[in-house]
Amino acid sequence: MISLEHITMEFSSKPVLEDISFLINKNDKIALVGKNGAGKTTLLRLIAGLQNPTQGTISKDNDLTIGYLPQQMIHSTGCTVRQEAHKAFDKLDKLRDIIEQENTELSNRTDYESQSYHSLIDNLTHHQELLQMMGGQTAEGELEKTLIGLGFQREDFDRQCDEFSGGWRMRIELAKILLSAPDVLLLDEPTNHLDIESIEWLEEFLWQSRSAVVLVSHDRAFIDNVTNRTIEITLGRIYDYKVNYSQFVELRRERHEQQVRAYLNQQKMIQETEDFIERFRYKATKSVQVQSRIKQLEKLERLEVDVEDNSRLNLRFPPAPRSGDYPVIAQDLMKTFGEHKVFGDVNFTIKRGEKVAFVGKNGEGKTTLVKCIMGQLDYYGTLKIGHNVKIGYFAQNQAALLDGEITVFDTIDRVATGDIRTKIRDILGAFMFGGEASEKKVKVLSGGEKSRLAMIRLLLEPVNLLILDEPTNHLDMQSKDILKDALKEFNGTLIVVSHDRFFLDGLVDKVYEFGGGKVIEHLGGIYDFLRRKKINSLQELEINTTNAATKKTQDPEQEVKSSSKQDYEQQKERQKEERKRQKMLATVEEEIANLETQQKEIEELLSKPENQTKSDLFDKYDHIKREIERKMYEWEVLQEDN
Repeated sequence: MISLEHITMEFSSKPVLEDISFLINKNDKIALVGKNGAGKTTLLRLIAGLQNPTQGTISKDNDLTIGYLPQQMIHSTGCTVRQEAHKAFDKLDKLRDIIEQENTELSNRTDYESQSYHSLIDNLTHHQELLQMMGGQTAEGELEKTLIGLGFQREDFDRQCDEFSGGWRMRIELAKILLSAPDVLLLDEPTNHLDIESIEWLEEFLWQSRSAVVLVSHDRAFIDNVTNRTIEITLGRIYDYKVNYSQFVELRRERHEQQVRAYLNQQKMIQETEDFIERFRYKATKSVQVQSRIKQLEKLERLEVDVEDNSRLNLRFPPAPRSGDYPVIAQDLMKTFGEHKVFGDVNFTIKRGEKVAFVGKNGEGKTTLVKCIMGQLDYYGTLKIGHNVKIGYFAQNQAALLDGEITVFDTIDRVATGDIRTKIRDILGAFMFGGEASEKKVKVLSGGEKSRLAMIRLLLEPVNLLILDEPTNHLDMQSKDILKDALKEFNGTLIVVSHDRFFLDGLVDKVYEFGGGKVIEHLGGIYDFLRRKKINSLQELEINTTNAATKKTQDPEQEVKSSSKQDYEQQKERQKEERKRQKMLATVEEEIANLETQQKEIEELLSKPENQTKSDLFDKYDHIKREIERKMYEWEVLQEDN
């Protein structure tokens, strides 16, 4: 569908991409990975046609449609959520207008026997069939299903887009792109503004979509569940793996080891050659050999090694001052805004040293409860903060509290104490502030960079209750791993609001679910919680379950705790295989229906006396009959696999 040949892209004469070539095929689900600044977004923009390469060509199939969701965009205003999402159906609306015009013209015509009248009928029939093929009858249903899947409530459909935050308006743009069903979907960090349930819905949608997908995301679980191919961008080049991200990590490690060995061997050879040249440079009898070695070095293509993960930074929090046994206790807690109740009858106790997650749909009160704990909002009921609790709080607006007149380095240097001061530049590099970036003034940083800097500063402060609100939104995978490792070693209490399952896995041992005005406690890790929720979701979708299983899912706390992630992944794999089977069944059923239609047409032809002697018709009939039998056997096998 799309061919990139010998693409080079330069900015200020500095190459970002160098002589890269690859194909995007019809059923590809591609993850674009690489360090921040490697060129992932640049490559998406090139494919979308928003930028032209410095060199090389990008070829696309005729009539190919592309949907592109960037990280930043200008949002439309002046219409409702439904009206904005409906813009995805512009082609359908134009086709409906044509059909209406043709119907009007047909009702006013009386030249029933004329050629133009019959042509008008043919055009109308064609356009009506085309409208049906394009999903004209189901468009509104798909619109509502998509908006709900992305977290909107039905009462939101008729609200003005202007009433929603930037993150929710990004969801509207995503809905429009998905509903337009382009041949190729280009998505740049689509999960940044989604909650866990919306991310899982999007996973299902993309996996079942007939569109090719090219995806940039730092959500490891998401890209693992969606993609079947991984393209890594590093040092301006690409490495193409026909596997998902987890398998890519293993293959990349092997490739990196080979790269290092080849690099070290070449460096050894270069050193030996240079030593030879230096030793015999002025010896007449060796002049020919010396010149030969010099030319050899000049022609040599020097190998490079990406040093991204050569050594892991071991970042630790300062020891947490001892707090009381129960840092946070909530009793009959309720929060309202006017007549709207965010949550009520909330009761929980967080013990010293516990690490817990707040999860749920956006707008259900996670950040509101955090602000109540911080003393930033009033509430009804009792909320006790324990003895000697020192809170470290990270939220997106923390970036606004940074001093814009000092440098990145000075911002960290002023809070670092002890041995950590010797590692400031290493820490800054791990969070993408290496080299000259550490000398930038804070006021020139982007919003995402300021958030990362605020996170680093928090890591170095001696606190015993850490509250992190979506801490991973602006971190790449390596930075997230460093942060996660540091949090696992943190000996204080942790409350983290996050939609990143991979980040939460192995970090938290209790999950508080926000939804419907309630806060429900779930013991166990994030995959224990997701496994139970997945069963409940299937029940809600009226997937067949036994009465015993239904009874079990209604009381999830009585379930035996399992190796949660493994069970969850096995369940996801079974569901994926079931989706494949259903897809194959639908394809086979469609093929059988087409063959049976052809069979009936030939039977009608053979019923006419003039066709009784046409052997080619009989041969075709026998061939179709055998094909139907073969397809029926395929259908039966697929049914038995259930």
